[in-house]
Amino acid sequence: MRFDLLFDDLEAQLESRLDAEGAQQRGEEERLRAARTSLRDRLASLAGKAGPGIRLRLVDGLAVDIAPVTVGRDWLAAELDGGGECVVPLGSIASVTLSAARLRQSREQMPEQQPPAAGGLSAKIGIGVVLRDLARRRVPLDVLGRAEPVPLHGTIDRVGADHFDLAVHERGAVRRESSVIEHRMVALTAVTLLRL
Repeated sequence: MRFDLLFDDLEAQLESRLDAEGAQQRGEEERLRAARTSLRDRLASLAGKAGPGIRLRLVDGLAVDIAPVTVGRDWLAAELDGGGECVVPLGSIASVTLSAARLRQSREQMPEQQPPAAGGLSAKIGIGVVLRDLARRRVPLDVLGRAEPVPLHGTIDRVGADHFDLAVHERGAVRRESSVIEHRMVALTAVTLLRL
């Protein structure tokens, strides 16, 4: 009978230690998952999902309220709260403000939890491909940048490896050589937002 009590006590101690070790291991796994998660991953988990919008603070100080739609390799496409669409280079995002519920939602899809094809093709596409498409379709846009106090309005003519050529023209004007005010080569690293 005394052995039964001894074995019950040893069994309870062992279970307690195993539970503590399991909790510690789960905590460590969670910390490792969080350490491998990028801002891109967090934004991708919010893209296309219902919920309140988020506010981006860009490196130039501009605050933009958006609803993320698609996240590429180095860019984010979103709907602007006031209407319209935009493309934001991920490198121009200084911070993201969001509700507690959206913050939890952004933590749900850690890298190991995502299926291998998560994000599909758009997750592999760089911003250069997006800009080339906008140039091909002749989409007029506003270019906001770190060195531009006023947005440039125009049409992208060509896209290079690290820059694009912008034909600057009046808003509402069709891109014709007669309507072009000036031509600019814009460094991709200077762009904070493209408003379509």
